[in-house]
Amino acid sequence: MECRQCASSLERPGDYCLVCRSANTDTVVIDCERERATVTCLLDDEIVAQRTVTTSIETDDRWAPAERRNYAGRIADEVRRKRPEEVYATGERDIVRATRAELHYPFYRVEDDDPIEAVRRKRGDTALEVIEASFQEKLGGSHSTVIGGRDGRQVLQTVASHPHVKKLIPGPIDAGGSGSRTGVRAKVTRADDNGNVRLLIRDGSSVQENRVVTTAGDRELGEHVRDDLNEVLQEAELTE
Repeated sequence: MECRQCASSLERPGDYCLVCRSANTDTVVIDCERERATVTCLLDDEIVAQRTVTTSIETDDRWAPAERRNYAGRIADEVRRKRPEEVYATGERDIVRATRAELHYPFYRVEDDDPIEAVRRKRGDTALEVIEASFQEKLGGSHSTVIGGRDGRQVLQTVASHPHVKKLIPGPIDAGGSGSRTGVRAKVTRADDNGNVRLLIRDGSSVQENRVVTTAGDRELGEHVRDDLNEVLQEAELTE
């Protein structure tokens, strides 16, 4: 395949061109199975490349984590070659989560029997502004205490890392609730008319309600962001 801008030869179809510094892929869709992942590259909704990454499952507990990391790393390497605007993934949660951790592009989970067609439909929706800022830059408000210690802070960092989250404002802690469950659990609630949501963090009987300002702008788009945030928390095993 040649670069669409300068006609230079590309090592693999859909690769970012290092000669004229232009992209030949705008979206990547990853369909992850435990032993095989298909990486599909789209440009203006047309498939320009498709590549399969495979692994052999390691049954020895000593080496299994390294095998999963290497598998996710090779999937991520295939994405990085393309330098896409956004990435969508479906399939095995552990592999999706590990791949997400390797990448720094807007990353979304998609659930559909035909993920490529689902992404095409989703891309037809109104595009939301992407916020590229650090956790500290997104964190605001006068309440600096977060319940749940390290796990509670992980919840905030997970939500703040979402590309459509502008600001995360921790709220006061209500320690008067009733609850017998141990461990930190989180849930993102229904969007308001401005597309903003609430992040509830529970730790035993204590509850903290945190305001999440998104780039959605209205309730309908805010619900898309809410669903995606809950998916991310579920992947991190932090949901209620």
